[in-house]
Amino acid sequence: MTSASQQRHTLLEDAQALFSATLMIALAINLYRHAELLTGGTAGLAFLAQYGIRLSFGQAFFLINLPFYWLAVKRLGWAFTLRTLAAVTLVSLFTELTPKLITFQALQPLYAAVIGGVLMGVGLLILFRHRASLGGINIAVIYLQDRYGWRAGKIQLGIDCLIVLLALFVVEPGAILTSILGAVILNLTLAINHRPGRYSAIS
Repeated sequence: MTSASQQRHTLLEDAQALFSATLMIALAINLYRHAELLTGGTAGLAFLAQYGIRLSFGQAFFLINLPFYWLAVKRLGWAFTLRTLAAVTLVSLFTELTPKLITFQALQPLYAAVIGGVLMGVGLLILFRHRASLGGINIAVIYLQDRYGWRAGKIQLGIDCLIVLLALFVVEPGAILTSILGAVILNLTLAINHRPGRYSAIS
């Protein structure tokens, strides 16, 4: 049986995980943005916020997360909260930098939904396993899994589909259906790979 000391992630391991995960998530967000798709979670709320206020995605994403840090501190501790703050900040920064580093001449929305969902799901999986999240709804999802054993992927899927459906007011129905596919793929990635008791790492 693995001891607690063997399971503990080092500071370097956490830093590498946050860096690689947020790079993947930022790329997924830019794939969605270029294909005019939406995603769920706090990122989905940030997408919707762009339609009503004059903020970039990165700015909206960072600001929407601010109220949720209180819950993170109260329920999940300072270590989790600080890692989450770092992840949110990196995603906000990388999302703004990515279009300056890579462009798409052609991007099929269906492909963007599939690969974007996989990238975001793997990125979130890495963050969860290193006791971090993308803030907002992810904080509530991790709390519910840790407290009650509810599957993170299933909870996230329900919330994500609701957020994407809200976009019916601002996005064409075809894009909504493709976005829902991306949300399903993202959350299947989480549901299959992030089960209570399957993986344990001490923060």
